[in-house]
Formats: sequence, C-alpha cells, structure tokens
Amino acid sequence: MRVKVQDVMTCEVVAVDEKAPFHTVAELLIQNAVSGAPVLDGDDRVVGVISEADLLRKQEFKQQYYGDDYRPPLRARVRHLTDHERGAYTKSFGETARDLMTSPAVVTTQDTSVVAAARLMDKHGVKRLPVVDAQGRLVGLITRRDLIRVFVRNDETIRLDVVKGLPLHAAARIDVTVTDGVVTLTGQVEKHSQAALAARHAENVDGVVALRDEVTWTDNDIADYIPIYGGA
Repeated sequence: MRVKVQDVMTCEVVAVDEKAPFHTVAELLIQNAVSGAPVLDGDDRVVGVISEADLLRKQEFKQQYYGDDYRPPLRARVRHLTDHERGAYTKSFGETARDLMTSPAVVTTQDTSVVAAARLMDKHGVKRLPVVDAQGRLVGLITRRDLIRVFVRNDETIRLDVVKGLPLHAAARIDVTVTDGVVTLTGQVEKHSQAALAARHAENVDGVVALRDEVTWTDNDIADYIPIYGGA
C-alpha cells in the first residue's frame, strides 16, 4: 500500500490572504509558530507561498542600503538589479502578501504518493507543499515533518502491507516479520524470480526502513540475467 498525501497532510492550515499587509503576515507566522504559509486569492485558490525568508528580505535590504551609513559599491547595486536577484530586490519594497510571496506556488494533490511529494520538495528546494483540489483551492498542507510520519507506521500495518503484495504462488511459503520498520523475509520458494519479486515489493512498502531478505529458492530461473547470490 502506498501512503498518500491525504493520509499525512495537515488539514487545518494557517493561510494568508493575498491582500494582507506585511505586519499582519508577520504576526500570523509568529502567533502560529510556523515558518511559512500559503497565500490565497478571493476564491481560496493558492497563488503563492510566503515564508520568514520572504519577510526578512525587507530587513536585509534595509540594513544593507541604509544601515550604519553603509552604501554598497556600484557593482553590488547593479547585481541586485539583475534577473538573478531582481525578485529578492523587489520583495524588499513589498507591502502585502502578494508583493512578498514566492509565486507560482509548488503544490500537490491529495492522491499523490508521499514519495512523489518528497521528490517534488527536493526538486524545488521547498519545505512545504500546499495541497489543492482540482480547482486549485487549498485543502491542506504537507511538510517535511509530515513525510517523516511514514517511517513511524505501526509494524503490524507494514507487515500486512508486505504480505498483501507477495507473489501469489509464493505467499504461503514466505514468512514476514517486522521490527521497528525492519522487514525480514524468510522461507523457501520454488523460483528465484518469486523471491526477487517479494524482496522488491517489500522494499517499496511505505514505512520500511530496511529489508533483510533470507528467502531461498530451488529453481534459479533468472540465472542468465543476474548473478546468483543464494539458493538451496
């Protein structure tokens, strides 16, 4: 069984209206002890994400340009106006959530697997993903912490998921035990391919921390394709 975003996401989400002023956004993040929040338009559609980093742009540039009588050299000022840093520079003058947010938002859906969600976070370098419905409206939020929940699934739940997916003709011959997320497969099956499929399936069950494959076989039907590491 694949754990989906809807299984681990947070449904009560702290969100920000796109017209919310800087002070309101900062206060909301502080009061709710969150580092970022989705930004919504009038129809509750996600139009961006705003984080502490976005808010700090204002203080960063303010200090850089006006603090301690320091004025950066011309080359530095020009660099801030290049395409690479123009977004950050513009944010430093923002007054509302729409001005300050990162857009477009990287979002996901409820039926996306947590594995795919994790890859999406890694690809875009973000710590959270707003979860939206077919109309782009906010229904939840998934964070890196939520993804970690997959690895604290109950051992018996993991065991049942492994058992359900074992090759039909080999299931009765394979014993499955799970301790702290570590799956151990033992027993003997007829074909090497059955043992290989069982191991591959077990590794892909959400929540599996490691696999100990001790299954043996009597007929190495895939000897011509992969090296032999076991067998009877």
